[in-house]
Amino acid sequence: MFSSKLAFDIGTMQKIIQFIGKIDAFKGKWNSLENKSDRYLRELRKIATINSIGSSTRIEGAILTDSEVQQLVNNIKITEFKSRDEEEVFGYYEVLDIILENASDIQFSESYIQQLHTILLKYSSKDQRHKGAYKSLPNSVVANYPDGSQRTIFNTTAPHLTQKEMQEMIDWVNQSLEESSVHPLLVTGLCVYEFLSIHPFQDGNGRLSRLLTTLLLLKNGYDFAQYISFEHIIEGRKSEYYQALMHDQNKRGTDKEIIGEWMLFFLSSLEILIEKLESKYASIKEGSNYINERQQQIRQYIETNQPVRLGDIAKAYPDLSIHTIKKDLQLLVQHKMISKSGEKKGTVYIKPINK
Repeated sequence: MFSSKLAFDIGTMQKIIQFIGKIDAFKGKWNSLENKSDRYLRELRKIATINSIGSSTRIEGAILTDSEVQQLVNNIKITEFKSRDEEEVFGYYEVLDIILENASDIQFSESYIQQLHTILLKYSSKDQRHKGAYKSLPNSVVANYPDGSQRTIFNTTAPHLTQKEMQEMIDWVNQSLEESSVHPLLVTGLCVYEFLSIHPFQDGNGRLSRLLTTLLLLKNGYDFAQYISFEHIIEGRKSEYYQALMHDQNKRGTDKEIIGEWMLFFLSSLEILIEKLESKYASIKEGSNYINERQQQIRQYIETNQPVRLGDIAKAYPDLSIHTIKKDLQLLVQHKMISKSGEKKGTVYIKPINK
């Protein structure tokens, strides 16, 4: 049933084999070089986490920038949310954190997927009744565009068939991976396509599909997925993402449903991801250009609020000591990431003069 959807024509199969070869070669190289204590990798993972949360929620219509997402995530004591966007950010953050820390121990099962969905919508005030439960009403895949418009991409599985189709898909995924009968990248790509086609929950399906992508990649040894945001790649290719889904979904439920367009999109997105990761890792390891997350925040604060005094930064980041802020400012000036004007109490910080 599922394997027939992978019956690609010769041309498509050749492209898929090339993509898989390149991705697996990078996987082997990365896993042999990776050092979990590498401070640059820790920094990359922090950046990727923010990118992933921001991109995945924006794909579904949220408007928070990565900077705003970072400020929210850093404020773990928050008890009240000002918007649905903020609710979605915290839910996504918690699920992603669970996956990144526990991927190898998470079972790919109905109950666990429902549990992840419950956490995803944990803070969403309007979703409390149906979080973690399969849909009871028909839904459809809808694309949300920056101008506020929407477009129906395709219809989805009827509510009364949802549990059956989810269990069949999960059984196929687990069996294929256990028996190594289908390459794990093809299994992952088909699983995400099926999940989106079934659209098992009333809301949150798009976000959860991208989280499940990361889960399956990590479970199958593609550890590099935690250091660069797959969601960010999808956000940048949003129109292609929907087009690939629409193309293959047109023959949903027929013996001609072969997901070549979707699989090429999925694998090409992973190719883009590894190219970006190589580039980002190389640049972040250049000591002269390396700044940590805290220093990035201070730099961004200065660029947004210039001119800025030491006291302004101290008020904006009350948890930081004056000594730490002074050291960070000195480093940023040294690397010409900000400019300094004035002396002693009259000193202000601004964007680099050459910007």
